[in-house]
Amino acid sequence: MQKNSTRKAHGAGTIRKKTITKNGQSYTYWEGRVTVGYNQGTGKQIQKSITGKTQKEVQEKINATLTKVSDGTYQEPSRITVSEWLDTWMNTYVESNLKPYTITSYKSIIKNHIAPNLGAKRLQALKGADVQAMYNRLIKKGSSAKTIKNVSAVLHKACLIAMKQGYIISNPCDAAELPKIIKKEINPLTDEQIPVFLEEIKNEAMCNAYALCLFAGLREGECLGLSWKDVDFKRNKITVCQQLQREKNSSKYYIIKSTKGGKDRTIEPPAIAFEYLRAEQKRQAENRLRAGSAWNNPDNLVFTNELGNHFAIYTFYSHFKKIAAKMGCPDARPHDLRHTAATVAIANGADIKSVQEFLGHATADFTLNVYAHVTERMQHDTAARVQSYYDNLEKRA
Repeated sequence: MQKNSTRKAHGAGTIRKKTITKNGQSYTYWEGRVTVGYNQGTGKQIQKSITGKTQKEVQEKINATLTKVSDGTYQEPSRITVSEWLDTWMNTYVESNLKPYTITSYKSIIKNHIAPNLGAKRLQALKGADVQAMYNRLIKKGSSAKTIKNVSAVLHKACLIAMKQGYIISNPCDAAELPKIIKKEINPLTDEQIPVFLEEIKNEAMCNAYALCLFAGLREGECLGLSWKDVDFKRNKITVCQQLQREKNSSKYYIIKSTKGGKDRTIEPPAIAFEYLRAEQKRQAENRLRAGSAWNNPDNLVFTNELGNHFAIYTFYSHFKKIAAKMGCPDARPHDLRHTAATVAIANGADIKSVQEFLGHATADFTLNVYAHVTERMQHDTAARVQSYYDNLEKRA
């Protein structure tokens, strides 16, 4: 049973005093209604019911709600949790737009880092302090700054879409501080190590692939995913437009019709790169004859094993590590061949913009940042050459 008593609250609509009887016990409370918006389809008011123990409490809640409506910060309350939103975000906005490897990576980050720390929290209640607490816990567990940055990137993107959909007003990630990433020092091969490396790979099945990474600055996936159709022997050019990728936490490989940066690039490496490509062409033709009907190279890849199958990225990596250890460089990685290509180009006078396009970096600033040590050395050499010029002028005087 319910009894109502209506009173006019100062400055707002009607606030009603209500009494209900439940299990023989009477309960009294106050209720008011406030317009929080309008239905875009019908134009009708959208009203929210506000309750409290006293008329004053309801009035204060109404005033606070009207202030939020007025300044555009009002949100319709939602009980959706962070985990529930991340599931919706992945299914609706991510899985149809990103590469399989990236999707798997996002799922792993959510499962292993975000969900255990923040998943049960209501999305609307998520604050910067909560995100910061997650970062701090990950640091204590030994997660690297790069890992935490990746976690932040995923959560930030998910919250950005939540903002656009009206679930939250601001992005809580913006109010948290990421740990500083200490940039790893790159270790390109030295002038003395390059000929030693070329000698060491001579008897390797992936010899020509390693050489191409060195001379053309290709990433491992770009090299192993290179197709013969993208090699132009007449013009000595290579179009980099796809890559071989392995699905994270799986042995499945696939060809992605795009590069890491998302843009195709046509490069002109030194002529020596094409000597190794021609050697690979000859080697592959011999393997194909021996394999006969067992030959299988549907993607017309440049680098294949005896049966035409692509090389595994892990095999490419592990064999390189053995070569590097034999050379006395156990910490070297295949990616250092790419660094070597860039370093050699810069040290021999190539401008940063050209090197950026050669490597497929998004910006010249990024290239300059990565290879700052090389450009500093060049600046020093330039200063020495200019000084030598003026010294010679003084001698003539």
